[in-house]
Amino acid sequence: MKSFWFFEDVNLFKLLCPHKFKAYKQAHTFDHYRKEDYIYFENDSSNKVYLIEKGKVKIGYYSESGDEVVKAILTKGELFGEKAILGERIREEFAQSLDNQTSICPVGVETMHDLMRDNQTFSFRIYKFIGYKFKKLERRLQLLLFKDSKTRLVEFLDELCTDYGYNCEKTGDQIINHPYTQKDIASLIGISRPTLNILMNELKEDDIIDFNRRQIRIYNTSA
Repeated sequence: MKSFWFFEDVNLFKLLCPHKFKAYKQAHTFDHYRKEDYIYFENDSSNKVYLIEKGKVKIGYYSESGDEVVKAILTKGELFGEKAILGERIREEFAQSLDNQTSICPVGVETMHDLMRDNQTFSFRIYKFIGYKFKKLERRLQLLLFKDSKTRLVEFLDELCTDYGYNCEKTGDQIINHPYTQKDIASLIGISRPTLNILMNELKEDDIIDFNRRQIRIYNTSA
């Protein structure tokens, strides 16, 4: 499988959270959420960005027919709500906690702009990350619109390889230790969970992959 995405292995929370900056540390607090709590809704005011200290967050919206469309599922160290930095006034999506102990670092847009103005490296990383997220979302939308279910899964596994995978020195297999449930994966590639189970088992029977709850092994076919 060819790697399509590359982004340096950076925990943005460790790098960008204001409690790392002396001028902002004293007034800085964290927000805590339980599973299914909403961090913000569609049409809420867009005046903050958020960094995940721990837990998992779903980003999505509802179609005109009322169906939920999942755009991303984010984990520890990731940033969301970043369109506020670019001038968004009203949220076009919702953000919902998927864990019982999700901890979020909220950062006001003015604070973020101050940090970006005062630190060129900080600003560069923010814009690089935003560009990466937009490209990744565009790629996922192309998969949903133009690819069949099996191709969506195979290309999503390719993406997981880049984000969470490493090469096993003994076998040459790709090992992916990922944070997603099967329900998460099914939502992200726009198929039902039973369909995902069928496709995963087909790939397993064809000796392309093996998997358990939190790990996927992609076999080295050149061996």
